[in-house]
Amino acid sequence: MEERKSCQWPGKNKLMKEYHDKEWGIPLHNDGKLFEFLILDAFQAGLSWEIILNKREGFKKAFDNFDAKKISRYTEKDEARLKEDAGIIRNKLKIKATIINAQKFLEVQKEFGSFDKYIWQFTENKVIKNRFKYNSELPSKTAESDRMSLSLKERGFKFVGPTICYAFMQASGMVNDHSTDCFRYKEVQK
Repeated sequence: MEERKSCQWPGKNKLMKEYHDKEWGIPLHNDGKLFEFLILDAFQAGLSWEIILNKREGFKKAFDNFDAKKISRYTEKDEARLKEDAGIIRNKLKIKATIINAQKFLEVQKEFGSFDKYIWQFTENKVIKNRFKYNSELPSKTAESDRMSLSLKERGFKFVGPTICYAFMQASGMVNDHSTDCFRYKEVQK
């Protein structure tokens, strides 16, 4: 049986392939999933996505299934617990940022009615359909991720630089960066 053509970046890692095939680039409008990706992409800063994906279940367990309301109320005791949790990246700045980001996330939900409504404004509520064939063509940031980053930072979010925002946009399907010869490229267009 002939193997389907796919993006190059998942490589041979089974978890990465599954994530690519079933999640990456699908337009998300669920606030819970958007918050999950916001957390995971912030933890990715300076690391590979493969490391984060391998610890995703650990993050889910450690951060109350990515429940923003619960995380927003974390105390110093919770921070200490998280710094000792080998199931996640134990970076104290990123842990603290997650708590702050949960609080800011809830503020955005209250102001806009949903985080989805706020975050999708940066692509004018449409998927940006790129046409790249090679990983080397993928940008690390764009004008849209620059604007998103600036707005999030002005609202007090942490670990939301333009590159992290672009990775978030890719993960949440705000941009379709599947390679044009990837079997998922047309599927996520629909």
